Amino acid sequence: MSEQAIKASEYDVLVVGGGINGAGIAADAAGRGLKVLLCEKADLGGATSSSSSKLIHGGLRYLEHYEFKLVKEALAEREVLLSKAPHIMWPLRFVLPHQPHLRPAWMIRIGLFLYDNLAKRRIFSGSKKISNSTQSPLVEDISTCFEYSDGWVDDARLVILNALSAQASGATIKPQTEVVEAKKSEQRWLVTLKDKQGKHSQISARALVNAAGPWAINLLDKLHDTPHQNAMRLVKGSHIIVNRLYPTDEAYILQNKDGRIVFVIPFEEDFSLIGTTDEDYQGEPANVQISEAEKDYLIAITNQYFKCKISHQDIVHCYSGVRPLLEEQNSSPQELSRDYKFQLTGNKNSPVLLNVFGGKITTYRKLAEQAVERLTPFFKDMGKAWTKHGSLPGGNFTDKDALLHTFTHVYPWLPSVTTKRYVRQYGLLCERFLANKHSLEEMGKDFGDGLYQAEVDYLMQHEWASSIEDILWRRTKQGLRLDNHQKAALQLYIAKINTP
Repeated sequence: MSEQAIKASEYDVLVVGGGINGAGIAADAAGRGLKVLLCEKADLGGATSSSSSKLIHGGLRYLEHYEFKLVKEALAEREVLLSKAPHIMWPLRFVLPHQPHLRPAWMIRIGLFLYDNLAKRRIFSGSKKISNSTQSPLVEDISTCFEYSDGWVDDARLVILNALSAQASGATIKPQTEVVEAKKSEQRWLVTLKDKQGKHSQISARALVNAAGPWAINLLDKLHDTPHQNAMRLVKGSHIIVNRLYPTDEAYILQNKDGRIVFVIPFEEDFSLIGTTDEDYQGEPANVQISEAEKDYLIAITNQYFKCKISHQDIVHCYSGVRPLLEEQNSSPQELSRDYKFQLTGNKNSPVLLNVFGGKITTYRKLAEQAVERLTPFFKDMGKAWTKHGSLPGGNFTDKDALLHTFTHVYPWLPSVTTKRYVRQYGLLCERFLANKHSLEEMGKDFGDGLYQAEVDYLMQHEWASSIEDILWRRTKQGLRLDNHQKAALQLYIAKINTP
């Protein structure tokens, strides 16, 4: 191997895991001047990070478990993140129907007071008590509700935006690339990678960051001379999607007698997202699926609260994810902390390993910042923390309505529903595939409901999409709208593009 090839395969940091934590760490580290490689064995955000409840929230229910530090940090981060990515995030009002036999009013009032005041609020409105009216979608025996603010996020696109940010700062992003093994050699890790064609390659890195989420322990098994303890517990969370239950824009947080809560959230204009469940999970995380019992559970609590009743036949889509939470003895899945921790090993004479355990989407940026800070002793020329300020790709604007108005004027030939989707999924990034277009004909084939060839080409060329699932369920949510015939046509097009 030539000296040039050797240097090209040498990195400061190898981040393993392309979920929100890994993408956030890669972006932070690359922005500080480190040479970064991010590897993900499947699609970016293809597992836990695209299977959430799509919320940027402080975690109201975590207050019951005295997680004040975590809630305070998350509440503050809501403001930071909405300023960084106004295209894929926005404030959302939540209605909490009062059930006196589950939680007394005084407890809810105290919780909401803390929620309003643990961190400064600039974007989010405070909480209040409201009375249920006859126009409410809730059943008539619920007379009192409480209302408060949190935020919505397109979780899968948040991962992509962080990967794009990392790439813009010089990081190399390699999805569909698995770590086969890693050995220690003096101060560096010698790592063998395998791509989706089965081709092996070798790289070296001074530091290895284990951000593999549910697979974090599996990764440690591939590292030579690296003993470890299993400090994680896998918890499954499942969601169902039905046609929209009510026409208004608020979300609902439903209390259940088992202590768990379920969200009902407006989703993709025409649907309602219902979830999540919390139950222990054993097995391969990639094989996780919603059970019939979970569907029954989500349907039952929804029907308990809403006038509009649903059944299994109303489910248009469902998904499940596995969250790697910190193990706590004798705790139920819903009681487990959503906090995070790090384990750092190595010194100036040996390779560095940073394990990242736990975490939640809302605090991913702080987690990434703190993770990279722990690498400071090994990279003396590393820059300072920077991610609190500045926008994520496509988010360099302040008013979404104004941006929609601008795009409507610049691209009057686009259907209004498509323009609106572009604004909330891409922000300014959509100009990358709209530039120099003057008609729908120039956008190429419409695969269905405004998913044009120009958008598909952009996603495959610039956002690492390589399969129909990547495009329909993670880069977009158009899988909710395309029929089987349209999906088959898209599948054929993708196969043609992927053929050498």
